[in-house]
Amino acid sequence: MASTKPVNVIEICHVSPSSTSPESSTELSLPLIFSDIFNLKFPPVQGIFFYKLPGLTPTFFNSVILPKVKHSLSLTLSHFRPLAGNLTWPPNSIKPIITYSTPDDGIKLTVAESSADFDHLCSEVHDAIESHPYVPNVSISDTIASTLAIQITLFPNKGFCIGHTTNHAVLDGLSVSFFMNAWARICTQLVDENMENPSLLPEELTPFFNRTAVQDPEGLDMWYLKFWLGVKSPGSDNNPRSLKPFPLSEIPPNLVRTTFELSREDIQKLRKTINSQLDKLGSKEEANQTKPIYLSTYVLVYAYTMVCMLEAKGINSNDKIKIVIPVDCRARLNPPLPKNYIGNCVSSFDVVVEREDLMKENGVAYVAKRLTEMIKGLENRSVLEGAKERIPYTDWEKFTQTVRAVGTNRFGMYGADFGWGKPSNVEVTTIARTGAFSIMESKDEGGGVEVGLVLKEHEMKLFGSLFTRVKISQSTC
Repeated sequence: MASTKPVNVIEICHVSPSSTSPESSTELSLPLIFSDIFNLKFPPVQGIFFYKLPGLTPTFFNSVILPKVKHSLSLTLSHFRPLAGNLTWPPNSIKPIITYSTPDDGIKLTVAESSADFDHLCSEVHDAIESHPYVPNVSISDTIASTLAIQITLFPNKGFCIGHTTNHAVLDGLSVSFFMNAWARICTQLVDENMENPSLLPEELTPFFNRTAVQDPEGLDMWYLKFWLGVKSPGSDNNPRSLKPFPLSEIPPNLVRTTFELSREDIQKLRKTINSQLDKLGSKEEANQTKPIYLSTYVLVYAYTMVCMLEAKGINSNDKIKIVIPVDCRARLNPPLPKNYIGNCVSSFDVVVEREDLMKENGVAYVAKRLTEMIKGLENRSVLEGAKERIPYTDWEKFTQTVRAVGTNRFGMYGADFGWGKPSNVEVTTIARTGAFSIMESKDEGGGVEVGLVLKEHEMKLFGSLFTRVKISQSTC
């Protein structure tokens, strides 16, 4: 494995919403809703967008790309002013709020240059710790926390990457994708110098921040807040109102990261195989049903990846497996929220299975069926039903191993084209610290899916051999 390469920080600057926006001088505050408070103490989320640009010189980067990226970021923040503010918890406020107070509010942008091997980071198996220098830190204290930080790093003659770190109490994964695509859209319009008003966003990329649209009749916001006030963060002081998140462990040096891809054809083959196994699993009553079970692409990929990963890692014979599924609740609330709602609007649901059921020949089919039944069950009840029982940090159950995925193949991360081509690779950097795996749409937009994961080197080799049973090729830039 290659060693970690140093990154040279060129500049750290402050980017504020554009002063050309009449709203840039208008103060605002947003209360956290229940799903924001659920994530209050979770660590920040980090990710990297890699852009391959052969022959990219420092001169072109500094004179063309960087100015347009900075300017477009300022214009984008005019639409996303809460992200230019901070998460605070004033003494007179019962719960934390997001505040944007002056035109001087903004986000930290770090500009760096790296001599590391771009292709190695982008497309090859590499030490997980090697990604760490390309994501910025966010400023967080007991009383104030940044919502977002950005880092753009030049790889001379190869390309550049944009790393982001987001406060988990402010943004979920869909919101991050939405922001990146909006920023990329405005930057592309700046690159196209014929655009009359490059700061405009189409309706589908215009953010919706209205918290009054969210109904919380059960008082879940205070329920989750009470939970956090009663939990002492390891290594922290005794301030229950501290905004500091729970710390994550350092990335072990023996972990490696890579991305695997399932093509549309691979998924069709997998679906056919699993449907055949489900026919054998089903009872006579199920066989007589006229409507067969529908397996979504997400469920297929989740089940297949999970079983391969657990087989590669090995699980104790006594272990039960808790499978956690994140569900976007925007369209499932009453009244529903628009897709462009910015904040946290995700709830987690789980099913528990026995180890022996996973290790059978039809283990993937069994998991896919259980997940599909769980998701199907949400159609007949409120997603908030049982929400008080789904409190954070309840995964420490004896003889139970938790498996979770982040992201989905519907986020549209690869749509973030800043004017010099779509990303060559997008990674969720945080999974190196959490043990989750990521699911994302394929970069070629051909209906395939990418899976990102971090394992020990010998586990990754075994996972790759298991994963290729449906003819999967490793992702390349």
